[in-house]
Amino acid sequence: LLFVLGTVSCTLFLAVNGLYSASDDVIELTPTNFNKEVIQSESLWLVGVYAPWCGHCQRLTPEWKKAATALKGVVKVGAVDADKHQSLGGQYGVRGFPTIKIFGANKNKAEDYQGGRTSDAIVDAALSALRSLVKDRLSGRSGGYSSGKQSRESGGGDKKDVIELTDDSFDKNVINSDDVWMVEFYAPWCGHCKNLEPEWAAAATEVKEQTKGKVKLAAVDATVNQMLAGRYGIRGFPTIKIFQKGEDPVDYDGGRTRSDIIARALDLFSDNAPPPELLEIISEDVLKSTCDAHQLCVISVLPHILDTGASGRNSYLDVMLKMAEKYKKKMWGWLWTEAGAQSDLESSLGIGGFGYPAMAAVNARKMKFALLKGSFSEQGINEFLRELSVGRGSTAPVGGGAFPKIHSVEPWDGKDGELPVEDDIDLSDVDLDDWDKDEL
Repeated sequence: LLFVLGTVSCTLFLAVNGLYSASDDVIELTPTNFNKEVIQSESLWLVGVYAPWCGHCQRLTPEWKKAATALKGVVKVGAVDADKHQSLGGQYGVRGFPTIKIFGANKNKAEDYQGGRTSDAIVDAALSALRSLVKDRLSGRSGGYSSGKQSRESGGGDKKDVIELTDDSFDKNVINSDDVWMVEFYAPWCGHCKNLEPEWAAAATEVKEQTKGKVKLAAVDATVNQMLAGRYGIRGFPTIKIFQKGEDPVDYDGGRTRSDIIARALDLFSDNAPPPELLEIISEDVLKSTCDAHQLCVISVLPHILDTGASGRNSYLDVMLKMAEKYKKKMWGWLWTEAGAQSDLESSLGIGGFGYPAMAAVNARKMKFALLKGSFSEQGINEFLRELSVGRGSTAPVGGGAFPKIHSVEPWDGKDGELPVEDDIDLSDVDLDDWDKDEL
């Protein structure tokens, strides 16, 4: 791409000064349309940056128009009024006018044009750059990104999960969203931004997976999207802000490694996530769908309802719910069943018909489990889960190497249990006196 940028302010297309008009083949570029027209384009661009008061710019104008007409449909030719749009000039390091830069396949690496200021020289340089671009494509070298969604230089990370936001798309995506947004404001020329880029990209993928998309990582080119940069007072790069529904944005001031970013994102998710569901194992589908979808599923086997009543059972369930809330950012599944209802499952987890309530944490991918050895209390379960979360604690393979048959049962109705009604026994024909004598 050929990109001409002027540093101070020679306005090549200022209609007021008559330099350019709608009938010219020179495309006027501004911070509003620059990203869409140039950065997202696969075309080669020549862009001139000028100032209206600049004599050299005024002398270049007719040659620039002639070059634009000659290159029409082949190479795009644009111009930037650096008086009106100083950010664009500053973005590309313009120090004098007119400045001409050549942007090839990689829109992030503009080349300075050092040739003559005649239309012939400009056209020759454009065609030479175009030839290089085509040869790179032919040999399989892209040289850069053609999509504005990945408009920064490659930093060695796959940015597929970083959401690129603009002045136009920001409000409808972020404001009033039920999700949490971590937004990086960057500048393409900023070294610290380039260093952050692979960390941000890697974190975006991990966070998307671990929070099921409820925490999103995004990026805004603040040099192009100046409305957003102004609204949020962006003064340095990179600046990261956190947006949550109903709250003012806050600055992220943590570390810049992927692990730092992921940890903060998971904390945000934990603060905002609803409590995980605690499900009764009433069918095979409940067990498999929960355990297959989570790294661990925590299964409790509670005493029979006749042993505890509704209040006793609810107290155990309350303990589980508190632990589920405490560890919710781990994204574990939480299940329970009544003693004896799933005896095969109990046996496969080494619970075996006694010592209720009991708890096992199962890794369904590896078909391994760990058993709670301490008390079934907040303190005992917390210690058990904390050990597991840091990779400690003894594990054993699930009996048979797979989940056993799960019986379909009626869900608990929330009431105290009732003893089964026994059949009445008719003793009218039994002579108890004779029976007693015989026995004696």
